[in-house]
Amino acid sequence: MNRGSRSARHDLTARSEPRALLRLHGLRCTPSRLRILGLFSTPEHHLSTTEACARLARSGEAVHYTTAYRTLESLTAVGLTHAVHGLGAVRYGITGEPHHHAVCQECGAVAAVASEHLTEAVGTIESLTGLRPDASGSLLVYGRCARCGR
Repeated sequence: MNRGSRSARHDLTARSEPRALLRLHGLRCTPSRLRILGLFSTPEHHLSTTEACARLARSGEAVHYTTAYRTLESLTAVGLTHAVHGLGAVRYGITGEPHHHAVCQECGAVAAVASEHLTEAVGTIESLTGLRPDASGSLLVYGRCARCGR
């Protein structure tokens, strides 16, 4: 299946309805996939499998941990979500507009940083090291979040 360019896919993901996104990527619209995809309504949300299960349980739409894990892996495999490997548990986010990630080295929290805010820094890193953002266009920046830095 031709999914188009990355930018077209990002644009579609950011605005589309979950059922349409699943179908577009060749996935069945199961209740668990719809529930989990619904958690990631904006690129700022990055959740671990445990956090996703807890949020769904609080809303009365519980999904078993194994189902949530497999669902997130499936969504990542087709490019609907992306995995951020920082400290602790892997956190997942919606693949929307290109963005980078700031990861707290203490608590593992992930914050999205719009690509436009780091354009100059990415260019400098590229010219100094030859390294470029990965296929998702993302760089990881590590530090301490405001809560852990106190």
